[in-house]
Amino acid sequence: MAWTENDAGSVREKELIEDNGFLKGSQPSTGTSGSPVVSSPVQKGFEGKDALSYANILRSRNKFADALALYESVLEKDSGIVEAYIGKGICLQMQNMGRLAFDCFAEAIKLDPQNACALTHCGILYKDEGRLLEAAESYHKALKADLSYKPASECLAIVLTDLGTSLKLSGNTQEGIQKYYEALKVDPHYAPAYYNLGVVYSEMMQYDTALSCYEKAAIERPMYAEAYCNMGVIYKNRGDLESAIACYERCLAVSPNFEIAKNNMAIALTDLGTKVKLEGDISQGVAYYKKALYYNWHYADAMYNLGVAYGEMLKFEMAIVFYELAFNFNPHCAEACNNLGVIYKDRDNLDKAVECYQLALSIKPNFSQSLNNLGVVYTVQGKMDAAASMIEKAIIANPTYAEAYNNLGVLYRDAGNISMAISAYEQCLEIDPDSRNAGQNRLLAMNYINEGHDDKLFEAHRDWGRRFMRLYPQYTSWDNPKAPDRPIVIGYVSPDYFTHSVSYFIEAPLIYHEYTNYKVVVYSAVVKPDAKTNRFREKVLKKGGIWRDIYGN
Repeated sequence: MAWTENDAGSVREKELIEDNGFLKGSQPSTGTSGSPVVSSPVQKGFEGKDALSYANILRSRNKFADALALYESVLEKDSGIVEAYIGKGICLQMQNMGRLAFDCFAEAIKLDPQNACALTHCGILYKDEGRLLEAAESYHKALKADLSYKPASECLAIVLTDLGTSLKLSGNTQEGIQKYYEALKVDPHYAPAYYNLGVVYSEMMQYDTALSCYEKAAIERPMYAEAYCNMGVIYKNRGDLESAIACYERCLAVSPNFEIAKNNMAIALTDLGTKVKLEGDISQGVAYYKKALYYNWHYADAMYNLGVAYGEMLKFEMAIVFYELAFNFNPHCAEACNNLGVIYKDRDNLDKAVECYQLALSIKPNFSQSLNNLGVVYTVQGKMDAAASMIEKAIIANPTYAEAYNNLGVLYRDAGNISMAISAYEQCLEIDPDSRNAGQNRLLAMNYINEGHDDKLFEAHRDWGRRFMRLYPQYTSWDNPKAPDRPIVIGYVSPDYFTHSVSYFIEAPLIYHEYTNYKVVVYSAVVKPDAKTNRFREKVLKKGGIWRDIYGN
């Protein structure tokens, strides 16, 4: 998103002159032999003022060779006609014969030292050769001769802006700013001077002033795509994504193929998608990510974020597609490889998960998440030494990575070193006091080394419960009807209604409840249901209870 600068060069200057009737037409008309073609108008016998008038008409129609011949015939008969020298000079200038054109304008100035038109054209030729100071001097002379001569003021504004940019690029920023303001003093409507001031003030991090300058540039030139684009950059960097997007839309409305603006739009839409997703509107987030790809179909960050969103929506097939696309368009996206590994691990495709984690680590060798995740897979596979090595590397790479300490604790627990396990869990909780995994793992481990210390276990469980109670507002009143004959509602909530240790002792109350006099609701947060989950569901429903799957809701 580099700033785009306007160097108001000769092409822009010639356009300006055309707009003021100075040089009508776009391209010179040249003969086939390489020299001006003398054609029929001379032979028609135009003389004096008629010949001069007709030459001007031909020049206005871009017939520069024909007009040149007439101007020369006029000057052969009377070498003191200033207008003929100027007309001849313009024709030569339009046929890229700058040196000869300059001589004609110089002759005109000899005859009429105060001729603003000739002085202005000399300035144009100087500028075409890159001689900006001489050009500025010539324009100043033209304005001194005729302060109201608009082409001279417009051309002077252009060359002063070019001088300002040259000074800025050479490190003389303040002098460059001064030149831009001089340009605006000469021509208050010259949009590129405002634009370049915007660029300078942006680089100086004076963003309010920069925005003001860009806005003035856009007012003077409503089709100024670069100004809208750079305004969008400022708003985006301020976090005002809606305003940034509005600016990019204005930019693309006047310049639909402006690649920088399209790329910036994709970035802003992706950021907005992430913002609204974090605020809870995941569907709108997905819509913004997709819209970003409309503007830049190979923008890997939008694809990656679509993968994240679809993963959170439990649409794992779609998540896989977009993670793979993100990696295809950005082979350095280790995060996409890591997240693919997470999906495959959760699907019990451990070999594929290992492949993805190793690919991520080949891109970012110290990527703590992939080091940790690879350690988790090795733990599941029973490769304890390899698992410990990976998790320890994750902690070295990121000493504040709380989950890695929890996983290290699991390794110690499985190795029978309960004290070390508890120490690792507590390190995790120091970094992340609300870590549910470490909290419950610590409570479980304490049962093995604090047997008989019921008060200590009780306090630990109570503190853990209070920690999570603080996260949610507590009920102070209940609006359920006070009907004595209404059945009592009993709810069970657990993620462990599958082949898990908890399921063995929870099965009895689910089966032997008195469903006639009680309303039993079972809330299942099971990630991967199995045969035991299905058996529980069937028994609860058969008894007249209610079963609700809540994972992901």
